[in-house]
Amino acid sequence: MELANVLYEKEGDIAIVTVNRPKALNALNAETLADIEKAMDAAAADPEVKVVILTGAGRAFVAGADITFMQNMKPLEGRAFAMLGQAVFRKIETMEKPVIAAVNGFALGGGCELAMACDFRIASDAAKFGQPEVGLGITPGFGGTQRLPRLVGEGMAKELCYTADTIDANEALRIGLVNHVVPADELMTYVKNVAKRIASKGQLAVRACKKAINEGMQVDIDRAMGIEADIFGILFSTEEQKEGMTAFVEKRKPAFTGK
Repeated sequence: MELANVLYEKEGDIAIVTVNRPKALNALNAETLADIEKAMDAAAADPEVKVVILTGAGRAFVAGADITFMQNMKPLEGRAFAMLGQAVFRKIETMEKPVIAAVNGFALGGGCELAMACDFRIASDAAKFGQPEVGLGITPGFGGTQRLPRLVGEGMAKELCYTADTIDANEALRIGLVNHVVPADELMTYVKNVAKRIASKGQLAVRACKKAINEGMQVDIDRAMGIEADIFGILFSTEEQKEGMTAFVEKRKPAFTGK
């Protein structure tokens, strides 16, 4: 797999995808988006991978979409670029395996949107977040106007989008945009430990949780409960359910096989 702007590594059952354009603060152009998609496809298809960590090289997670790449776009070109970013980020959001954003630095514009497409975010104390697009005469285009209010509430999302303010990691934690803030030099160790805890559990059940949450959040509560019940019931056909409950009764650690 040849990737110009992304690094792809595996550590046991964890895949680490690193956006790697540090001189451009990992800004997103079409080539970088394509590389992210290829790396995510590789992780999704690899039966050994249970959890994916997404991060950035250098001082930034992703500092935004590449402004020089966008500067002279016509309306239809702008729309096509938005749809490309949306499609790649939606693939991350809907892939079966959990994806954790390890936000090491600037996560602005498209970078904030990329982080929000992950299942949850863990930030270093050096991280910065924001949707600065109105300062450039545009709106967020890679899902920011949709995911941000779902994560932090409509009022806070509107304030961040309208003002283009940048917030630090602690404020991101306060409003619910990130789950944890850790010292910068401890970020990857912390995130890997979280990933290992997830990887040690029944993977069919973990993926079923992701499916139930993602699908249930898009419908009314009664339909969502039906989705949950259907998924709950299906898991009783798996070897993981039998092993997990048998191990509990026998007071031993379960040996999950992913079946």
